[in-house]
Formats: sequence, structure tokens, C-alpha cells
Amino acid sequence: MTGRSVEIICTACGADALLRREPIYEGFSKVGDRLLCSACGCEFEDEESVPYKEVRTGPAVFSDADRTEHVDVFAGDEKHRLCRYCKHYVVNPFTQRCGFHNRIVEATDTCPDFDEQEEESMGEDS
Repeated sequence: MTGRSVEIICTACGADALLRREPIYEGFSKVGDRLLCSACGCEFEDEESVPYKEVRTGPAVFSDADRTEHVDVFAGDEKHRLCRYCKHYVVNPFTQRCGFHNRIVEATDTCPDFDEQEEESMGEDS
């Protein structure tokens, strides 16, 4: 299927209709498509003979100057001060705790007392 619009103005019936594509088979192999008007069934010979409806675009309300600059959400270090990467983060089967403040935390919480754990201990299973 092409990237063109499927809306047509049929030359046979004059209707504002949709283009219908029906496959043509020889045995079990597809050899082409029949291009038909959905309103009257008129068959078009090829893609060039199909009277596609012009795609209307709306007025240009905004220009490129009105667009905001690209915001990179993940700029910099994504591990910045997350409890998951702190050396005081303690996980047990029932809860996650901060060993420094002795309180329940989530892995994505942040803390002003963040102390990054060493790389070799990150991701190890005990």
C-alpha cells in the first residue's frame, strides 16, 4: 500500500468515496491489487489513474520559532542520589530500608545524605 490518501473523488459516479483494494491471486500467489471505488465499484487501471482527493492542510498557526527546545529527560547521570544506588540501602523480603536514617524507603527515593556504593557491590545477590 502506498503512503497516499485513500480518499478519492470517483470519475465514474462523482462521489467522495474511499479507494478499495482487493488482492488478485493466481493459485496461492498474490499477483496484484484491483483498485475500486467503494461507492460504485468502478475499477481503475493503475495507481496513476486513481483520482486521489487532495489532502488539505490547516493554516500554519505555529512556526518553528514557537517550538520549545528539545528537553532531554535523561541528561546526565540517571543514578543521581537515588536510594537504590546508595550504600545505606538495605533490602529484605518484606521492606526496603535506609540504614543511615533507619526508615522505610523506596528504590527511587532521593536523599541529601546519599553516599554512592562501590561498583563491584552493585547488582550482586547476597
